[in-house]
Amino acid sequence: MSHATHYIVATAGHVDHGKSALIKALTGTDPDRLPEEKARGITIDLGFAHLELSSPVSTSPIHVGIVDVPGHEDFVKNMVAGVGAIDLALLIVAADDGWMPQTEEHLQILSYFGVRRAVVSLTKADLAADEAAAVVALRERLQGSVFADAPIVPTSVVAGTGLDLLKETLARVLSETPPPRDIGKPRLAVDRVFTLQGTGTVVTGTLSGGTLQRGQGVVVQPGGHTARIRRIQSHGHDVDVSGPGTRTALNLTDVSPVHGVHRGDVITAPDSGVASDCVDVMLEISTRASKPLKDAVRVRVHYGSGNVPGHIALGSGKELAVGDRVVGQLRLEAPVFLCAGDHLTIRDWSEQQTLAGAIVLDPDATRRAFRATERQQWLQQVAESLESPTAFVAAYVARDVAIRRSRAFVKARFSKEDIDAAIERLVREGAVVAVSTVARAKVETGDMVVDAARWTAALRRAAELVDDVHREHPERLGLSLTDLRNTIVKEFPFGDLFDALIAALSEQGFARSGSLIQRATHRAQLPEPLRAAGETLRRSLTARPLEPPSRKELTPDAASQRALKFLIDSGEVVEISAELVMSAAAVAQATAQVKAFVAKNGPATVSDLRQSLGSSRRVVVPFLEYLDRTFVTVRHGDKRALR
Repeated sequence: MSHATHYIVATAGHVDHGKSALIKALTGTDPDRLPEEKARGITIDLGFAHLELSSPVSTSPIHVGIVDVPGHEDFVKNMVAGVGAIDLALLIVAADDGWMPQTEEHLQILSYFGVRRAVVSLTKADLAADEAAAVVALRERLQGSVFADAPIVPTSVVAGTGLDLLKETLARVLSETPPPRDIGKPRLAVDRVFTLQGTGTVVTGTLSGGTLQRGQGVVVQPGGHTARIRRIQSHGHDVDVSGPGTRTALNLTDVSPVHGVHRGDVITAPDSGVASDCVDVMLEISTRASKPLKDAVRVRVHYGSGNVPGHIALGSGKELAVGDRVVGQLRLEAPVFLCAGDHLTIRDWSEQQTLAGAIVLDPDATRRAFRATERQQWLQQVAESLESPTAFVAAYVARDVAIRRSRAFVKARFSKEDIDAAIERLVREGAVVAVSTVARAKVETGDMVVDAARWTAALRRAAELVDDVHREHPERLGLSLTDLRNTIVKEFPFGDLFDALIAALSEQGFARSGSLIQRATHRAQLPEPLRAAGETLRRSLTARPLEPPSRKELTPDAASQRALKFLIDSGEVVEISAELVMSAAAVAQATAQVKAFVAKNGPATVSDLRQSLGSSRRVVVPFLEYLDRTFVTVRHGDKRALR
């Protein structure tokens, strides 16, 4: 079954070359909607129309949302707001005027925004002295541009000629154009905002990247304010869902009366990331440009349907020559919501000239160490990976070593499926490791993606640390997890992955025991210098098991202290209190006697139990407190009962 496809087409061209008249002739809709536009006879702001074309390859129609832009040099900023997310340009050149300044500037703006397909209409063909010669001259002007091979269709609104051929040409080129992708990341670039009585706030724009549906919660960027979609229209019809490549109108509820919505804002889904005022980019200047771009100059950065002032920081050199490209940074004066791979156009601060274009590499950049060699090399790597999910993931893992896939790629222009497939490929190639983590009381399977070499190095280092303890302190059961964490986190950025690291060690012959980790084959034993001290301790504790010496008497020197710690860690000796230790056998014997006595006689006092055990208060009092702590007994006043 065939499905209708949706595309966005924008006009471009010099003022008074007949853009709006051509759109009206094609669609029956006059895109000039403002009274001032009617009075002056020129387009001032964006206009919109809808065109349905017969597909040459399908029985389903092609739906085209048309954005008509102003051509006058005073309104270039409005023109730029209309071409930030289009699939095809309808470049218009009048036969009587030919190629003009705004024609050239519009062509450069389209190329900077990444538009690679166009249909050219030679309008007012009835006024051409030699139509064929005008087409040849126009083709020569297009040489060296991204539209060098674009079809040229002579048209005349007055004579009514060429319109059907133009529609056929648009349908053919669009049918050869991949439809806008749904990557599960909807963005509506707001270009109109108005309020209707009884309806509330309505915003319109070009939807890209995903779908929006009625009743859905959304976020207005860059402010991050939430709203809800009450109603959706696309091409003048109410719909439940609107998809990429459509002109979409949203009736929003819960819009903040303080912050509101404005042209240049972006409507996104929740959890899509946040806006940033610092963006790393690849800057480029067309070979057709007239002057270089200087470092530190104040500019106006155009994105989507908006623009923001900022300063240029070049990665190297003091200026970017015509025809060159270089890594740069845009330091903006207000935050903007952008994604990696977005195209930008840069104009001078006075809005007189288009200076350059840019492609976003890191939408959440920082000024720190921007010009450092390592950072510059990484940005070059990202620039080469914008069309490859695998290379893109590899670049970010190379920088961060460990990344959380559910958060790291929300502002990448790839779908979740693209990212998952890329990670699976990198795992198969042995470049990365997908590590499971525990978050919000559930296991996130493979959520962390870690550089394989660094992960292996961390495991090797952890194993070395455990083995060092076994070798240097064989009397210990193992290495403290706290000590291991402190060392590993200093050397590797794996703080959030420590539990996963321990789990991985457990698969390599290690075992976790309480707060320690050890080799599974390790059996603690006293080293030769401490064995004599250990035997002395054993004899002292078994000579009078229920009346042992004080801890101070047992450990008069460092050797006996280390030996006692070993016996406690191994479970052979039980630490009753800071001053009292007993052999495990004595503790078991005394516990059994207490339980038997209380079971037979009922709750008992310290004196009752001291006489039963045949021991002193020095031992019995802390021992009974130990039984309380271990839930054998419970104290009621001056008596103990069994729990």
